[in-house]
Amino acid sequence: MSVRQLRKTLRKKRRDLGEPARRTARLTLARRLGKEPVFISAGRIGFYVASDGELDPSEILESADAMGKKCYLPVVADQLLRWHPSPLLFQQFEPHLDRLAVNRFGIPEPCYDPRRVIAVEMLDILLLPLVAFDRSGHRIGMGAGFYDRSLSSLHRRFRRPKLIGLGYSFQEVADIQPNAWDIPLDAIVTETEFIRVR
Repeated sequence: MSVRQLRKTLRKKRRDLGEPARRTARLTLARRLGKEPVFISAGRIGFYVASDGELDPSEILESADAMGKKCYLPVVADQLLRWHPSPLLFQQFEPHLDRLAVNRFGIPEPCYDPRRVIAVEMLDILLLPLVAFDRSGHRIGMGAGFYDRSLSSLHRRFRRPKLIGLGYSFQEVADIQPNAWDIPLDAIVTETEFIRVR
């Protein structure tokens, strides 16, 4: 199956999940990730707002906020700052105070405030959505390359966040051929397990 066909098949399967299964996965994800030392010790965590049937990290975001951790959401930068090298900016988000606005892709994001944006390498953890993953930490995203381009500078950085992909167990595939610019995930969390990438 080609990457395009795989993406189409798994996105449909993801969208077709019923709300009870989504809710169970969301709660299980929060419990499972919340027990991990890498999460417990993290001070700054990047999240995303789920769309297109993605595994929803909102429950773990609420937990992180309650624990006093700083939470960040991506803001699509290319229309705001045409000169900026990264298509995504990561802006602090306080779930009980901040509002979200729908961007041109129909995805809610924080209203841009440059005073609350940090460089991606300053995050301790970045949670990433995915369409498919393998046990070597390779992922297939939606195809626009927003995360790939935003993370490309990490190859040259001494400090970088732990990259943790979130997805349903049915999104696992045997092998994904990575591109030269891809940065592998450090772990993947599904509704059934926490997968540490060797």
